Amino acid sequence: METRELTCIGCPLGCALTVTMNGKEVVEVKGNTCKKGDIYARKEVTNPTRIVTTTVRVSGGAAPMINVKTQSDIPKDKIFECVAALKGVTIQAPVAIGDVVLENVAGTGVNIVAAGAVEAA
Repeated sequence: METRELTCIGCPLGCALTVTMNGKEVVEVKGNTCKKGDIYARKEVTNPTRIVTTTVRVSGGAAPMINVKTQSDIPKDKIFECVAALKGVTIQAPVAIGDVVLENVAGTGVNIVAAGAVEAA
């Protein structure tokens, strides 16, 4: 049996969690005060995912950069591939919140979308 210590990010309480595992199987989660903690711990030790946020360049816009993010979480091991795919991306203004900037980033099936708006210059 193996144990892992985590701090829950499922709600503002930040509970200290202890996850007991038998190989890749979660046997027990302790320390959570709500169901979100149990769900978070099980996912984090078996299939960790993250939302990725960064910026890309804007051409012809009132601002030179715009915030972008993954539309949903992606596998943690795809983060660097996702950021690398965005390194040379430049989008044309105008840009609205939710506009797709890059489809299927890093083969995850998840799109990168604009998290802000930029008007044309």
